[in-house]
Amino acid sequence: MNDTAKNQRHQQRMARKKALIDASIARADQEKGLLLVLTGNGKGKSSSAFGMVGRSLGHGMKVGVCQFLKSRTDTGEEAFFGKQTDCEWHVLGDGFTWETQNREQDIATSQRGWAVAQRMLTDPAYQLVVLDELTYLLNYGYLDADQVLDALAERPPMQHVVVTGRAASEALRELADTVAEIADVKHAYRDGVMAQRGIDL
Repeated sequence: MNDTAKNQRHQQRMARKKALIDASIARADQEKGLLLVLTGNGKGKSSSAFGMVGRSLGHGMKVGVCQFLKSRTDTGEEAFFGKQTDCEWHVLGDGFTWETQNREQDIATSQRGWAVAQRMLTDPAYQLVVLDELTYLLNYGYLDADQVLDALAERPPMQHVVVTGRAASEALRELADTVAEIADVKHAYRDGVMAQRGIDL
């Protein structure tokens, strides 16, 4: 097949593809607040959520971030987003559960953090709320799952929420509008590479 024929065939394929995509876009006529769940064992769930924080701030939206397990306050995300006028950032954890080794403490910390999240989930001024690592608090029973799911379902209609963390429950997946599962294919940590600033911190 010569180049002219290849180019013509390519143009025809792309024209068919464009017609299908244009038709899908035309059918999408709803506007609503979305619940997104980013789960799976791979790296990048929180990073993806923080990408949406940047995108929302770029559109002049008010954003709230609740980091439930993490206790570090020296990350690049907080250093940057914490300076933004329309971003309210909370580090609400005591560290991962294997660091605290204290279930009662973890439950108390989780419930204090959830009170901050609940305030955001009832306030339509927050157009995006990120609940980072929330799945762990549900899976370990630190929070009442029904109460959390009800709060997510009853939030202001135009409020977007992103939930991150491994092993998202079936009930949370069912409630979500969008679910992405990030696979763990390969990670530098397993080769002895420490967490890197700008990439992991």
